[in-house]
Amino acid sequence: MILPRRALIIKLRHHGDVLLSTPVFSALQQAVPSCEIDALIYSDTRPMLEGHPAIAQIHEIDRDWKRQSIPSQLAAEWRLFSALRERQYDWVIHLSIHPRGAWLTRLLRPQKAVAPHRLNEGRFWTGSFTHFYPAQSHPQRHTVESNLDALRALGLNPPSGPLVLNPGEFTKTRGDRFIHIHPTSRWLFKCWTVEKMARLADALIERGYPVVLTSAPTPREMEWMAALRSAMQKTALDFSGQLSLKELAALTARALLFVGVDSAPMHIAAAMGTPTVVLFGPSGDREWGPWQVPHRILVSKVHPCRPCGSDGCNHSKVSECLTTLSVEEVLAACEELLEKKTA
Repeated sequence: MILPRRALIIKLRHHGDVLLSTPVFSALQQAVPSCEIDALIYSDTRPMLEGHPAIAQIHEIDRDWKRQSIPSQLAAEWRLFSALRERQYDWVIHLSIHPRGAWLTRLLRPQKAVAPHRLNEGRFWTGSFTHFYPAQSHPQRHTVESNLDALRALGLNPPSGPLVLNPGEFTKTRGDRFIHIHPTSRWLFKCWTVEKMARLADALIERGYPVVLTSAPTPREMEWMAALRSAMQKTALDFSGQLSLKELAALTARALLFVGVDSAPMHIAAAMGTPTVVLFGPSGDREWGPWQVPHRILVSKVHPCRPCGSDGCNHSKVSECLTTLSVEEVLAACEELLEKKTA
């Protein structure tokens, strides 16, 4: 097998998806140490890859390009293509079913190109790549393993290594004996109830553990956090909407425990090696659970319909399989991990 001199890995998805692709970069570097490995991602997800020791260059697509004038958009696309073409990639590894990966591969003309199988894939897709691997998000297979299948399809035998994230600095808290709770997601149907999360936070504080709260700065999540603060009887340190992703990583790296839902911050906690308690509702815990970190996953035992992948029961934005989880069982999972952490 002729090994690549330079390879491009494409992951045009959200923050958590990009973070779950980081073992692919590590595994390819380990298999082919002389290979220069570049990434193509959306610009807002850059913090997930910035500082990765296996990445030579990061190329970016700004989601706002499509809102610009046609000439400005075409100019941006041409600059991107010119930068990619100049690198003369031997391999292109496409880690999603985004159609951009197909036409870029045709234009870049690598020796080998791999992508996932798509449902109802047409000739344009099948003719764009030389190799294929099973589609991602298989309900019984973790997404990290699905990503690594791309390298397996190319004849490599990659190890299932850890997530890689280079954190920033965070100096607003002292010590490392706090519990980090990030209860929200961009998709609120993945969230527990405000009342139950408030009771959990109060119970942890009563047991002597300071609690630090975080969330994204979006209006919906900030509104959710305001309701949480109002429902709590105890006082927590609140950094909701104040932290960059790098700062969030540095914060959770110092925590005794992370508590949250299926979201990018949960994957960030796993990358930092922080024991994690996560509540799963309609999304699949086997494919999206914490990767290679001590954890406890809470799922409903009385809803055989999950994981359904729906945005709430009957698209109501409320997931009963999640909201019916009890405070007692989540608290017990927290205490179990805390006992092991402090033993």
